[in-house]
Order: sequence, then structure tokens, then C-alpha cells
Amino acid sequence: MEIIIRPTPAHAAKLVARLVANRVRAKPELVLGCATGRTMDPVYAELVAAHRSGGLDLSRITTFNLDEYVGLAPDDERSYHHYMRTHLFEPVGLAPERTNLPNGSAHDLAGEARAYEARIAAHGGIDLQLLGLGVTGHIGFNEPLSSLMSRTREKALAPETRQQNAGLFGGDAEAVPKRALTMGVGTILDAREIVMLVTGETKADVLAAATEGPITARISATALQLHPRCIVVADEAAARSLEGTSYYRFLYAEEPEWAPYRDDPEL
Repeated sequence: MEIIIRPTPAHAAKLVARLVANRVRAKPELVLGCATGRTMDPVYAELVAAHRSGGLDLSRITTFNLDEYVGLAPDDERSYHHYMRTHLFEPVGLAPERTNLPNGSAHDLAGEARAYEARIAAHGGIDLQLLGLGVTGHIGFNEPLSSLMSRTREKALAPETRQQNAGLFGGDAEAVPKRALTMGVGTILDAREIVMLVTGETKADVLAAATEGPITARISATALQLHPRCIVVADEAAARSLEGTSYYRFLYAEEPEWAPYRDDPEL
């Protein structure tokens, strides 16, 4: 695991977007695992801007989203289907057949979960998985005590998670669905590379627990410590509880792979 600390949320999001763009340029048919939520908004905005400027072609990528609420149809404005169409797919002209999200309104949710795993495998697995970090330390909707070997399945959502996601539901946590389909922790760990973006002071303690604490099913993000190529990008506020910040800053300043990023004042 590598932890990169940037001054502001904008710097952190720009760095993540630049990482994604560079991976796409290196492999135009990249299989990209997508996340949703306010933390991802500026990342997708940067990718859309790069596309519109002619500097990035996203037309050949294939996407797989982490999760979707149970009971919301794909055309529901509160669904992650709608979020992705609005924030990324339609602005960059990505063909619908290249986008994949769990169907939360499927009649057979267990069957849909198995089919989703099969679609990922049929595409050769995920090259780069984007993640945010939930308030309970979850990745995807893998709430506390999720198996670290879990696969795509239906999960009940914690009250804290429903409160965190109330924005799309008029601020009413009770309106947030109680269940979701989500990639499992094991599914996420199968990705060849993972990039997790964490911003804001409210995530500081859980970020420290996830990256520097013991590996535990109580915090599903701790499983990322086992991944051979996981990059965590955090702003200063989110990094305030980390104990190893001097070392993390040293590595970013010295490692050759980060030289192109260090030289850009926007990052």
C-alpha cells in the first residue's frame, strides 16, 4: 500500500483523475471499476474535462460499478445507474454496452450477483478499481463483519451509511434503501490495481484505522493492506490521524514513478 497526501480535496481528486487517465492512455481497453458518491464527483469531472479537451479517449474502456441500491430501477434519479450516466458515461459518450452495474431491481438478487461476477470474469477481471471510504470503514457496501473473501451479494446497510448517503434522498436517511447489491471484498481485491480517494476531516480516524490498524472484518477497508498494488490518495484533513505521514511524504517526494505528478502544481 502507498499513501499519498495532497494539500486539498481538489489536489487529491486531480491526482486520482490523472492516474486513471494515464492508465487509460497506456491501455485504451482498460476495465475500470467505478465508485460513486460526492468524493468521486470531482474525479469524474476531471475525466470529462480531459475528454472534452481532446486529451483523453474513454470510448474503449469497459466499466463495472461497485454497487447499487436494492429496489431502485436503473432509471430512478437516485440510483447509481443514473449517477454514472450523468457524471461520466453520457458526457464522454461511452456506449451503454460498455457499462456494467448491478441491477438492484432484479427479481432474483442472488442470481444477479452471480451473473455480475461472471461478467467481470468474462472481461478478464478489473484492471483498475476506484474506491471511496465509507464512514464505517467500508469499501463498496461491505459493512462491518463482511467476509474478507466475500463476492458480489446483497447486504444490509448500516444506519451510519444510510445517513452518509442521504444527500441523494433529500437529506432523509430513512428514505435511503436498507439494502444494496455490492461487490464483495474478495471481488475488489481481485482487481490488478486499486486507487482509494479519501477527503475530509470526518474520514481521518477511519482512514488511519483502515491503513495503519490491524486487518479486521469490522473495517472492510483494512483488507486493502493485503493488496500488492493499492494507492491511497488523501487530503491533509483526512490524513491528520495518520502516524506515518513523514514516511509517506518522503516516498512521494523520492519515488521515480511519482516524478511526473510532483512537477504539476495542480496535483
